Amino acid sequence: MIYLDNAATTIHKPDCVRQAVMEALDSFGNSSRGTHGGALMASRMIYDTRVRVSELFTCSPDHVIFTANSTEALNIAIHGLFSSEDHIITTDLEHNSVLRPLYRLEDAGAALSFVPADAKGLIQYEDFESLIRPDTRGIVCTHASNLTGNLIDLARVGAIAKRHGILFVVDASQTAGIFPVDMAAYGIDVLCFTGHKGLYGPQGTGGLCIRRGLKLKSWKEGGSGIRSFDRRQPEVYPTLLEAGTLNGHGLAGLHAALGWIRETGIDTVRRREQELAEKFYESVRFIPGIRIYGDFSSSDRAPVIALNLGDYPSSEVADELDQRFEIAVRAGAHCAPRMHRALGTEEQGAVRFSFSWFNTEKEVLAAAEALCILAQEE
Repeated sequence: MIYLDNAATTIHKPDCVRQAVMEALDSFGNSSRGTHGGALMASRMIYDTRVRVSELFTCSPDHVIFTANSTEALNIAIHGLFSSEDHIITTDLEHNSVLRPLYRLEDAGAALSFVPADAKGLIQYEDFESLIRPDTRGIVCTHASNLTGNLIDLARVGAIAKRHGILFVVDASQTAGIFPVDMAAYGIDVLCFTGHKGLYGPQGTGGLCIRRGLKLKSWKEGGSGIRSFDRRQPEVYPTLLEAGTLNGHGLAGLHAALGWIRETGIDTVRRREQELAEKFYESVRFIPGIRIYGDFSSSDRAPVIALNLGDYPSSEVADELDQRFEIAVRAGAHCAPRMHRALGTEEQGAVRFSFSWFNTEKEVLAAAEALCILAQEE
């Protein structure tokens, strides 16, 4: 199988990730729930994983909160920072992991404003400024569209948020492990990430990084391993937002993946993935009937390319690629409804190809050739 659905999850992981998970399964106790060797081993590894995440995003290790994925992290951030009395600004590029928590707040009385995207999936930054009101509490936006691969300039949005004294929450699901993100330099208050995509960790891992001095409301209470006689969840990070047993086995894999990224070099990883995506784009852009979505005026973009073939439903094209050519891609709406409306693909959806370090040029060319065959049969 040629696997080109890495924006959903990376299947191919560094060998060290698999090894770390297997070793953890055989040795880890429950972190912060004992002083025997197995518990201490888990605790030390989890703390060191916080350190590695904090180094990647430039934040404090004790302000790294682990979750099951970025969806959970975004829910914690959005419901922990905003209320039904707030006005919140977001964009048309967002995934449902951002949209649905915001819509829930809107149903409770909050006000939402959307920075619109054009037919290429691009936004105008002055629109953020024009939407700010006296009751605006914050901006929530993605770093890169999971559909087009277009990037949002976080430094520019962060400067707008800082200038107006409002919060800035970032969904880095498509860029964590691929692009360096400096929370302090970009003025980010909360950054949410997942471990199973560009970070090459296991599913069931992710988290949020919170700037110092910012307090979020707790969203669940329970076992903490500390202050067990307190009626309330301890109000210290990370315990405030981490009730219950963490996914120590998965975090062991994430720990190894972060080490692999650091050793390989995040810039090296990004260049390889972008080169594969660009090779694919140049190989398919002139195929008759192919329509590609997004802005390709810059090569600095997430390694994601979405397209359609004629008027065929995207699901049919994806099925043909799978059944006849053993090429795995993602079709449909990609949990990004507003982006599809902006692109005019609400009915057809799109076929998304997304690339990883472990793909090869040979696989990229095979995928392009498969599309060429399908186009000739149209």
